[in-house]
Amino acid sequence: MHPGPTVHRGPASMPGTSFSPDRDDIGRLSLTAPWLAGELAYRRFCTPVLSERRSADHAVLADRARYHLRRATWRRLPTAVGDVQAYVFEPDAGPVLGNVIVVHGWTSEASFMTALAEPIRRAGWRVVLFDCPGHGLSAGRRATLVDSARATLAVADAFAPVHAFVTHSFGSLVALLAAEGGPPMRTRAPADRFVLVAAPNRLREVTSEFGRNLGLTEVAQRAYERHLERIGHRRLDAFTCAAMLRAVARPALVVHARDDHEVPFRNAEEIVRACPLAELAAYDGLGHRKILYASPPIRAAVAFLGR
Repeated sequence: MHPGPTVHRGPASMPGTSFSPDRDDIGRLSLTAPWLAGELAYRRFCTPVLSERRSADHAVLADRARYHLRRATWRRLPTAVGDVQAYVFEPDAGPVLGNVIVVHGWTSEASFMTALAEPIRRAGWRVVLFDCPGHGLSAGRRATLVDSARATLAVADAFAPVHAFVTHSFGSLVALLAAEGGPPMRTRAPADRFVLVAAPNRLREVTSEFGRNLGLTEVAQRAYERHLERIGHRRLDAFTCAAMLRAVARPALVVHARDDHEVPFRNAEEIVRACPLAELAAYDGLGHRKILYASPPIRAAVAFLGR
């Protein structure tokens, strides 16, 4: 199926206002109006196009990467958080071993996960990739962990039963929340196993780093985090990969590079230490993104799925 036209989005703006404050504006505001600064920080955090993790040439790289989706079957899935664009890769021949759902990281999109998905497909699995809300060709400009988990649940329902979730970075928290099914989820997306690549363990560490980069005061930081707790229906400390993986009680391969400077290697060690069914596959020299394209971790993932 032909990919169709590339979507070009307009300049960033905050919902309900034309004012789009930069990081310095929010930092200064947190000194005089911390609650307003917390609100603006929350909105900025939930807008992927404003993320400092997003490379300046993201649009160019995405257009190139979408070339690798040309052989997929494109499916538009309606969900409670807007339409989600999914891409289905079928194995070449023989019986389908099962369905594997791939979840990308924050500010990324499905097209950047095809190097990891292709060997899984060749091994006999049906591989389903999708763009989280506010990412790629899915609907919306804003997204949260909860929005992304609800979209993941909808994709899992459409392609049940799910043999495994294969995730990268923030997508690991997303998939585990969908699989765990605790608040604020109303149901769960069961899977036999998980491959977690470069996974952050604690959501609070992600939000704390974001606040430091904005220069938020302690009061503004707490105001910003309370918005996340409000939509998450639980304390921020409860959102950890380790806790959610323990809750689902399924085998997991935790893949991480020792030189990952975006999500430090200790995150993988924490997850494996806390989860008896998790095992660690550690690598050197692959950082946070090269690990998605390198042969050794990909071979380890495919072998783990086939056990």
